[in-house]
Amino acid sequence: MKIGLTGGIASGKSTVADYLEQLGATVLDADKIAHRLMEPQQEAWQKVVEYFGEEILLTNKQIDRNKLGEIIFNDPNAKEKLDQLTHPIIIKEIEESLKRLEQKKEIIIVEVPLLIEAGMEDLFEEVWLVYLPREAQIERLMARNNLDYQAAVARVESQMPLAEKKDYADLIINNDLSEQELKEELRQLWNEINLNNEYC
Repeated sequence: MKIGLTGGIASGKSTVADYLEQLGATVLDADKIAHRLMEPQQEAWQKVVEYFGEEILLTNKQIDRNKLGEIIFNDPNAKEKLDQLTHPIIIKEIEESLKRLEQKKEIIIVEVPLLIEAGMEDLFEEVWLVYLPREAQIERLMARNNLDYQAAVARVESQMPLAEKKDYADLIINNDLSEQELKEELRQLWNEINLNNEYC
């Protein structure tokens, strides 16, 4: 069974993915795949450097993620271009990983922050959304990244609202909970999908 796990900044995607992995899921992290594909001389690296110029590079030829982030955060057109350059390469890599893993009849969870924005829903049998109210999301982002309110709001508003993502989700995981309550919710969910997976 292939499940796409998504959410928004500071919504708790990685917490959910980590716990599901502890319970026995095979987890792929799209961000880690993207980082690997952006290593020097990789295809995505070459395309990004060709477009944005060598001024985004550190002395060791790694992409300066802070510098690139500043560019795309302040320019929606630059962000769109970065997505056009990198998404097809990342999606292809995820597809190949899924093909290798699905033969083992495992429950595979792929954590993809921009799953819906990148139009990747069809890669998965189900899309799960980690959801919490907007104000709770802003508060968690402020605490996690040591940001003031306005900076946190700007980052949250630069993404597709979680409320809109609900329309694309087969299952919504409420993360406006204590850690213990979240773990219990996930444990029950894991037991259910394992049971269903046995009869697939």
